[in-house]
Amino acid sequence: MQLGPKFAELKATIASSYPNFEANVTNAWAEILAESDKTTKTIKEQGTEYVPQVSFTDLPNLSEDEIEKIRRRGTVVIKDVVDDKQAAAWKDELKQFIQTNPSVQGVPADDPQFFELYWTKPQVEARSHPNLLAATVWLSNLYHFQDKESASKFEGVNVNVPLTYADRFRIRRGGFPWAFHPPHVDGGTIERWEDPTFRGCFREIFSGNWRAHDPYELEARLNARSSLYGRPNQSSIFRTFQGWLAMSEIAPTQGTLKVFPDVFLSNVYTILRPFFTPLVPVDSSEIFDPKNWKFDLSTSEFHGISPRDGGFLGPRPTPESHPNMRLEDTMVSVPKVKPGDAVFWHCDVVHAVESEHTGTGDSAVMYIPAVPLTPQNLQYVQSQKESFLKGQRPSDFPKGPDESGFVGVAGGADITSKEGLIAMGLESYSKN
Repeated sequence: MQLGPKFAELKATIASSYPNFEANVTNAWAEILAESDKTTKTIKEQGTEYVPQVSFTDLPNLSEDEIEKIRRRGTVVIKDVVDDKQAAAWKDELKQFIQTNPSVQGVPADDPQFFELYWTKPQVEARSHPNLLAATVWLSNLYHFQDKESASKFEGVNVNVPLTYADRFRIRRGGFPWAFHPPHVDGGTIERWEDPTFRGCFREIFSGNWRAHDPYELEARLNARSSLYGRPNQSSIFRTFQGWLAMSEIAPTQGTLKVFPDVFLSNVYTILRPFFTPLVPVDSSEIFDPKNWKFDLSTSEFHGISPRDGGFLGPRPTPESHPNMRLEDTMVSVPKVKPGDAVFWHCDVVHAVESEHTGTGDSAVMYIPAVPLTPQNLQYVQSQKESFLKGQRPSDFPKGPDESGFVGVAGGADITSKEGLIAMGLESYSKN
């Protein structure tokens, strides 16, 4: 989809910012296509088993090989983060909350199963659970500064201090089709190219040195603007990993998460895709041959990005827009989870929700990401705290009725740990 003349100019600006851009990215593109051809075949062969699974208690003892597998694939299932009976009880409490407050809004509007609720007691209790906060700290520690000199430039950054980003929950019934979450990337749309700081996260890709790209480098992430247009449902904070906590047993085909399990490969391909045009049909077997692509700055298209609500939606890769990802085969379902297990995926990971739920039980999750202490994140949390105290929706989300009038809304007393109070901005973090 063409986005308007200024976006063709944006491509030209990027190209002019890097020496020998056309030659370097053309060589990189050929290498990326070869890597995509090989890796996507492996993902197809292994399917769900390609997604790492670890136990919460084993996190401190994982080998370097296990950690590197999580880093590259960008997705991990962490088992037994919360007691399974507690997680299942939270689901029952949420169901009761909805019954008690029948005016609760959600999607679909005529039969809500994804709920516009942020401050119920189970959500607030889960977000402040020490194990869940500890898991998010472990994940945020996969990120790093390029060197100590870079770290010294940033005050108020501590990946060992977790913050809370209030989001919603889903209780999806078996047999209900779902078309609301096709393959997509959150945490910034056109901003990945348009915001100079955000663009810095991908500088090695633009320079042609794509193998040096590190999705876990912190420096450019900290001040990247992921919401230039203020579109609702566009996160304005830096989540190292997005995540959810299971409140029911969920297996593949039962409405679970699907991911493209290689954050490095999807980044290098997605970021350079707008600069190339295919010369053969995208469903052709020749699409992996670099001679069937040409470097092209003539269009304003950024593939998978489209206008919406005064801003932009995406990236939403499809087989037509991103053929080399083989999405029909490589969007794999995460392994079976039980109540109390958590699934986390890197902020750049392409993910989706299964369109079908073939099970008979609920597919129930609370969305709880990993959010480290940074000045930008803390500023949002301070605003979010006021929303909590007033029972209002947080500012990143669609405006709607307050929760203050509902029966059973949480208060500060429902935050179950000191870490949770700090995470919500209700207590100040102290280094001592």
